[in-house]
Amino acid sequence: MTLYYDEWHSPVGTMLIVGDEKKIVRMEYGSFHSMNNKMAAWLKRYFPDRHLVHRPEQVGQAKRELQEYFQGTRGEFSFPFELYGTPFQKQIWQALYDFIPYGQTAAYKDIAQAIGKPKAVRAAGGAVNKNPISIVIPCHRVIGADGKMVGYGGGLDKKEFLLALEKRPG
Repeated sequence: MTLYYDEWHSPVGTMLIVGDEKKIVRMEYGSFHSMNNKMAAWLKRYFPDRHLVHRPEQVGQAKRELQEYFQGTRGEFSFPFELYGTPFQKQIWQALYDFIPYGQTAAYKDIAQAIGKPKAVRAAGGAVNKNPISIVIPCHRVIGADGKMVGYGGGLDKKEFLLALEKRPG
């Protein structure tokens, strides 16, 4: 079986986009080459019988919608995606997607409360850090309880850029 990928050069750097015949399964910062070891481990865990093939058109809808997002004309994504992770991680990622609207932020404790596990703040932070579909699952909208910027897998400069982008008047 096959997964398809392409690299997309966004305003915040190269993004690797991976999908199957119907949906996106991974989007993150970095080139195919720079992500090779990380992708190999991820594939081994979730798709041991698949290999990656460079086929830009297979992830074309995701690239178009990301372009619209960066142009400020799209606040929600409509392309299909599927999350791969532990049940807890998927619960956290779904909460990010469902409970933090475009242009707003929330703290890790808000996410833990949203899933009914208010004491799981650190675990929620760990899950946020493993987000497999950057930007679409808006982990960049998660801030510290004190309102300050906290870590972001893509780097705080990218997080600040994305939050500023979402604050611009449409």
